[in-house]
Amino acid sequence: MNHVPSSSPLLYSYLKKYQEDPSSRVFAPLAEAYRKAGLIAEAIEIAQEGLKLHPEFVSGRVALARALFDQQNYTRVCDELKQVVRDSPDNLVAQRLFAESSLMLGRPADALSSYKMLLYYHPTDADTARMVFELEALAYEKGNMILQTDFTISSAQKAIQSEPHVERERIKNRWVQKIERLQSLLIKLERHRLD
Repeated sequence: MNHVPSSSPLLYSYLKKYQEDPSSRVFAPLAEAYRKAGLIAEAIEIAQEGLKLHPEFVSGRVALARALFDQQNYTRVCDELKQVVRDSPDNLVAQRLFAESSLMLGRPADALSSYKMLLYYHPTDADTARMVFELEALAYEKGNMILQTDFTISSAQKAIQSEPHVERERIKNRWVQKIERLQSLLIKLERHRLD
């Protein structure tokens, strides 16, 4: 940790603050500054030391995960971020790191969960939408995801049975349209899988 690039005044500033008070939370931006300077081992070391004192500090955990990701230690990235993505779903940096690390480890279901969260917060992100679509298609293809049709059918049947005759016909037609749309989507999905 003795090597500090002279071209990084921000890193030097964080290092000075950290040396003045090693128990502060400045370890997180210091670790990030080390990472950006290409000093990955130092970033990991600082982040781990800081997390011993502040284990619940999300920014510190994310700083450690970013350094581990740069080191291509995807298993540890997922271990560090598992709780963060669950407890702080709006932490988009953590979600993306977790998703990409999960993909690198061959865990598409874990990646899909985080990509869906990213898409929730940024619904116009075409790249994330594409990833969600591809991972859902993969999960469906492998049988990891099934369509829950029994709930839909039983709901439709209850609605049809409880309404007067004219209303029942309208509800029935609406459910038929929904089922036809679903069938159309399944056909498109099957074509995409074959391409």
